[in-house]
Amino acid sequence: MRLLWSLGLIRGLVWGIVGTAIGIGFTMLVRMALGKPAWETAPVTFVAAVFGTLAFLAGVGAFADWWRWASGEEAGDPPHHHEGPEWVRYFNFDTDHKIIGVQYTITSLVLMFAAGIMALIMRLELAQSGLQFVTPEQFNSAMGLHGIVMIGSILLGVAGMANYLLPLMLGAPDMAFPRLNALSFWVAPPAAILLFLSLAFGGFDTGWTGYPPLGAVGATGKQFFYLGVFFLGFSSILGAINFITTTLKMRAPGMSMFRMPIFVWGVFAAAWIQLTGTQFIGTSFLMVVLERLLGMGFFDPEKGGDPVLFQHIFWFYSHPAVYIFVLPGLGVISELLPVFVRKPLFGYKWVALSSMGIATVGFLVWAHHMFTVGLPNEANTFFMFTTMLVAVPTGVKFFSWVATMWGGKIEFRTPMLFLLGAFVTFLLGGLTGPFLAVVPVDQYLHDTYFVVGHFHNTMFGGFVFPFLAAIYYWFPKVTGRMYSERLGKVHFWLMLVGFVAQTGSMFQTGLFGMRRRIADYDPSLGFDTIHLIGSIGGYLVFFSMLIFAYNMIRSLVAGEKAPANPWNSRSLEWLLPSPVKGVSWPTPPVVVGHPYDYGVPNATFVRLAPAGGSDRSSQTTTPAHETKEANR
Repeated sequence: MRLLWSLGLIRGLVWGIVGTAIGIGFTMLVRMALGKPAWETAPVTFVAAVFGTLAFLAGVGAFADWWRWASGEEAGDPPHHHEGPEWVRYFNFDTDHKIIGVQYTITSLVLMFAAGIMALIMRLELAQSGLQFVTPEQFNSAMGLHGIVMIGSILLGVAGMANYLLPLMLGAPDMAFPRLNALSFWVAPPAAILLFLSLAFGGFDTGWTGYPPLGAVGATGKQFFYLGVFFLGFSSILGAINFITTTLKMRAPGMSMFRMPIFVWGVFAAAWIQLTGTQFIGTSFLMVVLERLLGMGFFDPEKGGDPVLFQHIFWFYSHPAVYIFVLPGLGVISELLPVFVRKPLFGYKWVALSSMGIATVGFLVWAHHMFTVGLPNEANTFFMFTTMLVAVPTGVKFFSWVATMWGGKIEFRTPMLFLLGAFVTFLLGGLTGPFLAVVPVDQYLHDTYFVVGHFHNTMFGGFVFPFLAAIYYWFPKVTGRMYSERLGKVHFWLMLVGFVAQTGSMFQTGLFGMRRRIADYDPSLGFDTIHLIGSIGGYLVFFSMLIFAYNMIRSLVAGEKAPANPWNSRSLEWLLPSPVKGVSWPTPPVVVGHPYDYGVPNATFVRLAPAGGSDRSSQTTTPAHETKEANR
């Protein structure tokens, strides 16, 4: 019992329950003092959720250091060594960026599986016309929860990769603000709990977008949905502060901006979107909650409001948010491709700057989600043009990948297979995007399954496939063990085939005009076979992820011990022991070259600190069998 109570997660859950009870009692007392009925579900549960979240954070220990500092004690530097078993650290408030990275990643995968179960429910219902298993209301709640939980899991997955890898790749000892870094993670679990609690309070039939006026009335579950997203956004902003500051201020000596790994560029560009845009979705959802609780009329035409205003505020963030997921994913592709092709990354500077270009132009395209609301033709034309413009910096990355692979000696290991899967699926997402950017075409395809297929290809190609490639690639670094290559390849092929079948059915039914968020369809339309194929594909994807989970757990327990650098990578993180213990870089390395000079004779990237009276050069010479002229 003592060991159980030593886990911050358990303390947080207990404190959260107590805090929720206090919030309920406090709100009821205030209402009685004001002469109102003691119980009203919406305001009581709102205050209880806020109290519960703050109590959870206090129970985890998120405020302990700050409280000691505020009371006049010396907080000191964050510790990197803790007493007790190593595994306990993953359930506690820990400031080590590597622990936080694993916490984020595991939470992301758990939520991804939970969102996948919601998808299986929907695919089971759609496999045959007629209502078999759920009501239309339950179907829409499952669809909305699938969408927002999957988006949340991807957001946490980005933070997981960034937290673990940024200091290792930049030669930094830790993130710039370790305590803030830990806080940013621990805000996420109560946010996820609130999202799932929405089901117990009637669910939400608005979809993951939460549009009013539908979102401003109805089940209390909608309120939990808005609050959960609000707290996830808060976590995202805190993380972005760390990513930007660490990138700008904590690079190793000699590592200029144009010597940084491309993955770092992707995280850096995405972090600026998180920092400057997340407030907009938080504001839009908070305004709807205030409508529900206090009767305000921001989006109510009868009170002088405008529901289209919500869409402007919401999409000003929610379209650039796609690039929060995609930019680090594309960074993974550019990071790993030279390793498995054994060639320098073609057009490094253009690829780096294209990430910043995508992040910038991404803020100029939000209203292409609103071509059907009656905007002026001039506005529609402007947003159609800017949407097409995004293809330019994105195309830079595609051309770089093709040029990098051209003439290379490709090694088809599991990470490389997932890179190729990402390349194909993201290309499908990119090629179907311009159709939706053209106003008259979008007015036909808007809100159909064609949009769902496009979005899934963009998300899987832009993040999920690269995320899985990254997990396979850096698994030896994190654990010190190798995964099963055979199971990894089975995972890839099942997932790719299932995903193509699933999204292919979406494109086909969408072109025929089938709307999303509909639990049933007319059998005379002939969609039964198409949806059945799509449902089988969805179940294949989920089954492939079960194989992935088995592979990771089995390899963690009994996998073969990993070599020091199993991929012959030139990146800084592979100069450290696997797994990395304590402070990542107590003494920073000195960067003297370029990270992607694969195949370049006598190429030197970094010199380590003096050891035994002389400098230690690392990765100074390309192996003889790889020596060839670099592409120009």
